[in-house]
Amino acid sequence: MALVVQKYGGSSVADARSIKRVAKRIAEARRAGNDVVVVVSAMGDTTDELLDLAADISPKPPQREMDILLTAGERISMSLLAMAIDKLGVKAKSFTGQQAGLLTDAVHGKARIVDVVPHRIRQTLEKGQVAIVAGFQGVNTGNNDVTTLGRGGSDTTAVALAAGLDADVCEIYTDVDGIFTADPRIAPGARKIDRVTYEEMLELAASGAKVLALRAVEYARRYDVPVHVRSSFSGKPGTLVKGTHGDLIDPNASSEEQEEAAMEDPIISGVAHDRSEAKITIVGVPDTLGQAARIFEVVAAAGANIDMIVQNVSAAATGLTDISFTLPHGDIRSTVAALNAVKSELKFDDLQVDDEIGKVSLVGAGMKSHPGISARLFGALRDAGINIEMISTSEIRISVVTRADNLDDAVRAIHTAFELDSAEGEAVVYAGTGR
Repeated sequence: MALVVQKYGGSSVADARSIKRVAKRIAEARRAGNDVVVVVSAMGDTTDELLDLAADISPKPPQREMDILLTAGERISMSLLAMAIDKLGVKAKSFTGQQAGLLTDAVHGKARIVDVVPHRIRQTLEKGQVAIVAGFQGVNTGNNDVTTLGRGGSDTTAVALAAGLDADVCEIYTDVDGIFTADPRIAPGARKIDRVTYEEMLELAASGAKVLALRAVEYARRYDVPVHVRSSFSGKPGTLVKGTHGDLIDPNASSEEQEEAAMEDPIISGVAHDRSEAKITIVGVPDTLGQAARIFEVVAAAGANIDMIVQNVSAAATGLTDISFTLPHGDIRSTVAALNAVKSELKFDDLQVDDEIGKVSLVGAGMKSHPGISARLFGALRDAGINIEMISTSEIRISVVTRADNLDDAVRAIHTAFELDSAEGEAVVYAGTGR
């Protein structure tokens, strides 16, 4: 008997028919002798509809009330799914995030889980019942207010519960058959990856791959939770996210054998893209000691999540430089306001905002031991007629910023240049969202 945590995204529970299909899969897992905990997202576009409804009521609603509103979507899903499972002859009980013991900090809209106390979930499993948990939500330990976890919150809920329950595996069900070498909607020939390390998945998720949320991968790595990404629309095995690059190499092997094993691992795991970022350029910044530190203290205080940063060499004649950085679209307004508020102190000339950029990233643990990866990537973009505006790298990732309208072409050019296309035909996207 295994303890399995399953998570189903909005496209998997989009309507009554989908809920019945998911209920059948869950009932089969329970009848097979497994203890089963299920985390569900809101049905289909429910969350977007609630956001639109709130916007019609108030242009700036209180975040506390928004959290109470938005958690309604997952509660609808959990109760309907529990009913569907019960109809199949398997006992199931639904729980809100608060009832499931998901304790968070006090930040409404993007709360972080601080502890998991799943007493009621354990009691339910001991009775042989399936526990259904509303994803994306928890409760503030200080004042008992409902909180939401932000983007990818249901993935994070599932992995956190898996860690808290010491589950054997956390299965993330979506509308594609696993993690692919690129988004199959853009690169139809993308190949499914059978296994990927935590580090590689962290880079892919941080670079825009939406099939698995970044915070969920961080949680999985921290608590060593195996994550199995698969489709709720098929019975295919999916992609296992587990371990590190070093785990794949026998530590008792000779140095020659270890080197050979490393060389045999895939060089590249995949190509990710991100349309959610914008670029701010601060023009005419005095190139003096501590100026950059002060700028990014102001940006941090505004709550912006900075990704890439480029500072130009200062002009000898003027002693001025330009600093550019990328950040999510949602952080533009507060960041610009914060910087303009200290313009006289920082003495810069102007702020320029560019919200028509896209980021494409090449990820692979094997690239650190293979020279020429950067040249190959840049050559592919050159041959496709795509200009590079910014570059950022890590040990296993290269990211570049291009024009937004060139992003799809950039993904396909890089994917083909690194021979990532599948020989088995086009990937199947069952419901159209990738989550």
